[in-house]
This record gives sequence, C-alpha cells and structure tokens, in this order.
Amino acid sequence: MAAANALTIRRPDDWHVHLRDGAVLAAVAPLTARQFARAVVMPNLVPPVTSVAVARAYRKRILDAVGTEAGFTPLMTCYLTDTADADEIARGFEETVFAAVKLYPAHATTNSDAGVTDIATVHGVLARLEKIGMPLLVHGETVGAGIDVFDREKVFIERTLGPLVEKFPGLKIVFEHITTKEAVDFVRAAPASVAATVTAHHLMINRNAIFEGGIRPHYYCLPIAKREQDRRALRKAAVSGEAKFFLGTDTAPHAVSAKETACGCAGIFTAVNALELYAQVFDEENALDKFEAFASRNGPAFYGLPVNEGTVTLTRAPTPVPTDIKAGSETVRPFLADETLSWRFEG
Repeated sequence: MAAANALTIRRPDDWHVHLRDGAVLAAVAPLTARQFARAVVMPNLVPPVTSVAVARAYRKRILDAVGTEAGFTPLMTCYLTDTADADEIARGFEETVFAAVKLYPAHATTNSDAGVTDIATVHGVLARLEKIGMPLLVHGETVGAGIDVFDREKVFIERTLGPLVEKFPGLKIVFEHITTKEAVDFVRAAPASVAATVTAHHLMINRNAIFEGGIRPHYYCLPIAKREQDRRALRKAAVSGEAKFFLGTDTAPHAVSAKETACGCAGIFTAVNALELYAQVFDEENALDKFEAFASRNGPAFYGLPVNEGTVTLTRAPTPVPTDIKAGSETVRPFLADETLSWRFEG
C-alpha cells in the first residue's frame, strides 16, 4: 500500500513544555502556540511558580507573547516544595489557574534546587491532590553520588514512584518524559490513574548520540537519553495507540552560550518542528494511523478535558531545521539543527 503523503489530525496538545521568561519566552512561546492548542507549562522559573498570583501573572506574560489570534491556552502548574501550601494549591485548581502540580526531586534537573527533598514531607499535599482529582506531574529521577546517571529513572521507580502509587492509588500521576523500558513496563502495569508523556528526542536518539564525534551538548538533556533497547521500547509504546501514553515534548530552550560551555545546561529544544519530529517517528514505525490518538486524544482523556476543535495537517515534504532561533541578544539551537525532516507542518 502506498504511503500517505498528507496527515490530518485533530489539533493536538503538548503536555510538557518549558517556555522560560523574558526574551526567551517571547521567542519560543509562539512556536508552541503555532502547532498546539494547549500546553502544560512547567513552573521551574527562578523563583519558581508556587502561588496562584504568580501563576496568573506568568500566564498573562505567555498570552501576551503568543497573541490572542493564536487560540492558545497555557495550562499552568504549581512547583511542589517541602513547604507547599495544600490550601493554596487546591484554590488554584478550583479557580482553574493550576491544571496540575509538578514534582521535581531536589537537584534532579534545571532549576530544581527548590524541589522536594523527601517525598514523605509532602504526603499531606499528595493526599489533598488525590481527594480533589488534581494531577501530579513527576520528574522521575532519584539523584545521589552512588546512583549512575543512566539508572536514575529505574531507581526512582523502585524507591519512590512504586510506593507512591501504592499509598495513593487514586492519585492521578503523569510520569513525564519517560526514557526506559522499565518505565514503559511500570506505566503499563500501573492502575489507570498513571500515564506517561514521551518526548520526540527520546524516540529519536539513544545515549550514543551525546558522544558521537566528541561531546554533543545539544543532545544532552535530563533525564538523559538511554540505551537503544530503551529507545525501541519507547517507540513501541508511543505508536501503540494505548491511552496511557501521550505527547509531551519537554522542549527546553537554553541559550547556545549556556549549552556550549564547560558545564552545559540540560535540555533539548524541539518546539520549532515538534509535530514533524513525531510524525517522522510514526511514519518510520508504519503507525501514522495511531498518531492522532497519541498527539490529540489520549492527553485530554487523561486530564478530563475535551478534545480540541479543528484540525492540523502535515504533508510529506523535505523540511530544513533552522540553525538557530534568535531570543533577544542570545540564540537557541533547535534539535537536529541544519538537518532535514521528512514532514512539514501546514497548519
């Protein structure tokens, strides 16, 4: 059967984005709004988004950056800390300011210094989330001097996430940007209250890419890319059509000057061509018929939101990825910069 040359799906959502602030926000937010109707916005600013007032102000800055004509809805999240106020979080959820709460283990990734140091300290907050039906979004890594960076996700499942699901069986949990076969297997075996997002870059590269021809800082992210067997497991999960897996780019812009330095920042920027990247993967897996479920339907179903009105179309056509995106006085480099993708977003 001939391969399709065009793909039309319901307008999708991105369930995990970093939009930053200031000049970077102004540069990258319109890229996400161009392709997606809604996006779950991470709260790891400096200082982090921990109150309703701060979230409202940040949401306004995002909407100002994309403009009303974009028809874009940012879904704000609350950064979970050891001293989080359950009443404030619940108020934000009731007032539809907060869509979810984000758990960063302390020191696990970018701007996570204010994260949770011991999961037991926030059990009271988690019980409140379970009661009101508010999702918990999890950066699933356990950090420590004795834990191999490639095993952080596996250790987190064993020490934190597994026990958490047992203690709070009704708590809606999104295991974000999963990177391992162990994570895929865990999510599949977990109750229906547990789902996962999958990034485009973890579907496309394994850990070898970081070291190909030398250190490649623009392929460095956290959680770090894993083994080839893990990448293959992620691809099978993403294209399966299973409701537990949905799109979350974890697009994470950093200035080139902050990536190409002695201690480069973790993060891969995919917002420029997000849907084209995913479409290429689904095409390679002969699963374009499953793309709409992954990109447009599974996420809203888990969050209890309606599927978007309208559609977007991608066509099979060579699409060059730009070298850099200007962000004020800095530049941000997209994933696969200067390469050519096989699909094009038409809108």
